[in-house]
Amino acid sequence: MLRKLLSSAILVLPAMVALPALARENYALLIGVNDYPSLEQRWWLKGPGNDVALVAQYLTTEAPVPFLPENVTVLSDGVEGSKDPTLAAIRTAFSDLTAEVQPGDFVYLHFSGHGSQSPALDPSTELDGLDEIFLPRDIGPWSDKAGTVENSLVDDEIGQMIDDLRGKGANVWAVFDSCHSGTATRSVELADDEVLMRQLPPEALGIDPEMIEEVASRSIGEQEAQADAPFDGGTEDGSFVAFFAAQTNEVTPEKKLPRGEPDRKPQGVFTYTLMEVLAEYPGATYGQIGQEVLRRYSVKNLARSTPLFEGDLDQVVFSGEGGDRVRQWQAESGDAGLVIPAGTLHGLSEGAVLAVMATAADEDSAALGYVELVSVDTFSSTGQPIDKDGKTLPAELPKGVTLRKLDESLDFTLTVALPPEGSAPAEALVAALDELTELTGPRLNFVKSDQDADLHLAVLPDSDRPDAIWILPSTGLADEGGFTPSVSTEDKDATELAEALSDTLTKIARAQNLLKLGAAVGSEGLDVEVAMQTRAGPDEDLRELPLVPVPTLVTDDEVHVLARNNTDGPVDVNVLYVGADWSISHWFSGRLQPGDTLEQGLFKISDDVLGQERMLVIMTPAKKQSPVEDLSYLAQDAVDPTRNIGGSGFGDALTEAGFGETTRGAIGLTPEGDDNGPGPAILQLEVRTVAGD
Repeated sequence: MLRKLLSSAILVLPAMVALPALARENYALLIGVNDYPSLEQRWWLKGPGNDVALVAQYLTTEAPVPFLPENVTVLSDGVEGSKDPTLAAIRTAFSDLTAEVQPGDFVYLHFSGHGSQSPALDPSTELDGLDEIFLPRDIGPWSDKAGTVENSLVDDEIGQMIDDLRGKGANVWAVFDSCHSGTATRSVELADDEVLMRQLPPEALGIDPEMIEEVASRSIGEQEAQADAPFDGGTEDGSFVAFFAAQTNEVTPEKKLPRGEPDRKPQGVFTYTLMEVLAEYPGATYGQIGQEVLRRYSVKNLARSTPLFEGDLDQVVFSGEGGDRVRQWQAESGDAGLVIPAGTLHGLSEGAVLAVMATAADEDSAALGYVELVSVDTFSSTGQPIDKDGKTLPAELPKGVTLRKLDESLDFTLTVALPPEGSAPAEALVAALDELTELTGPRLNFVKSDQDADLHLAVLPDSDRPDAIWILPSTGLADEGGFTPSVSTEDKDATELAEALSDTLTKIARAQNLLKLGAAVGSEGLDVEVAMQTRAGPDEDLRELPLVPVPTLVTDDEVHVLARNNTDGPVDVNVLYVGADWSISHWFSGRLQPGDTLEQGLFKISDDVLGQERMLVIMTPAKKQSPVEDLSYLAQDAVDPTRNIGGSGFGDALTEAGFGETTRGAIGLTPEGDDNGPGPAILQLEVRTVAGD
């Protein structure tokens, strides 16, 4: 929430400046709102208090710059020792913080809770005529007399409070895990409120939805000018970076995380994913953090929303210093084994095997032995010695040993939750399940409706296809206005239903596997410069597409690729496009010799299916005189949205991603016997496609 209208406030603030390597003091104000006494209880949330508690613990124990506990203010219901997040408390906290900060200080702001929209108090300040509002705990209803929601925190006021902090010379990073969309969104019912949407329709606040629609419709088409407006102002104020959980017309979910853990808690998906990335990449830039968040959204199928990132994204987070990904931690001996300050937030889980290294600089082959993690909490884990690769951990260990996370195999299985029993479509699926399981093989794992899964099969009685089996993401949220596939049941017998569902689910799994592979390999393996470019027509200049924030393309926009091989050997380049309909298109394959430059037009955006889409540029070292690697075999047709009746280790991974074999669920990226030459690289670019004028 607050993406568009807060950015309007940003535009009149002074331009951002370079930050010192380390802020003199670091402060945080964390606001989380679970309960809204003035609203029906069905609109209350469960995750915001857990969000701010998680963030507070990270800042005071893990952050790459020091946050003293006394400098971290938490306003949240449900958090011990915290004040209620009322409007007055929020205003007071901002006022106290503004009085405290000095030039060069750093301020982290976090907002978790409900957002909404209301007609703007001053329509001249808002391009769409709507104020975006964050809702404190003590909100009241819409007031016709005041023209606002009682005790709401309007975007203009948030912008002014941030402006006041920056005016003191403080550098500010604000994170908003909330949304304002009032669209009614269908979703599958999961057990024990597994998923909730941070979504509050206008009528819940007493606002007439038709009034919102009337105001918004008067300004359609005016927003584009705002997005391209430059920063303006002087150069003395502090900098500002903003992260948003969703675009202005999207909702953002909360669900129980981390996935698969018995003691998981309701968390904002955006907050938890952001903290995961920060825990592993504490020395990254804001842009790199944003790019990794986007990767995890697509790879884990977390949500259909598109997080947005604005500001000077080339800065290192927290005004800290750059560094590499953290994959090892210094261990201490405990009664139960070796203890490290890393846990589920760092991608660890019970049963994981870590190498014990004498020093952090040693090669993997110099491991003293190995431990298996027997207990894993959010921020800590305990490992016990095991025998592995002929090595037994010595009884006496040198001081300061390090536990290192080993390279992991990619899991190419997909977990699919069945719909709840009791409906005719669900019973039809039960009758077809044996045939479906045989057709899909071990790649697809079917579980009960109340279990966590990558995809949820659902029956939506109030939809336009009440007889269908709908295929929803892990949140169980139907993509309103977007692409949500479904398979009808009334016109099929068990065999036909199994065949249709198998085809649809297998195509989704293949597309997901390519995204998993792209995220695991990354774009750093080869010294090949790659830029994706676009233009609106043949007479327009090409402009580069950024990795973050997610670029928006409209129908008929052209997409081009520019690449230069800076290595001393040949490199094969393939370009694949994963559509919002799970189609995989192969647009180019070719070879770049050392020093060669590729400038290639690829395709135009069509209006067939629009939404969240991804481009993959796959670069692999090539042997001289070998044939050019052609990955066109990975292409596949789109998933029908309404189905009715009618070589090398890396090469192995690509084959497995495309279901070349059905006997394995996971494969290592670097199997034994591979040469130790330069590795492959995969650049993944997220794009949003929308209809043109």
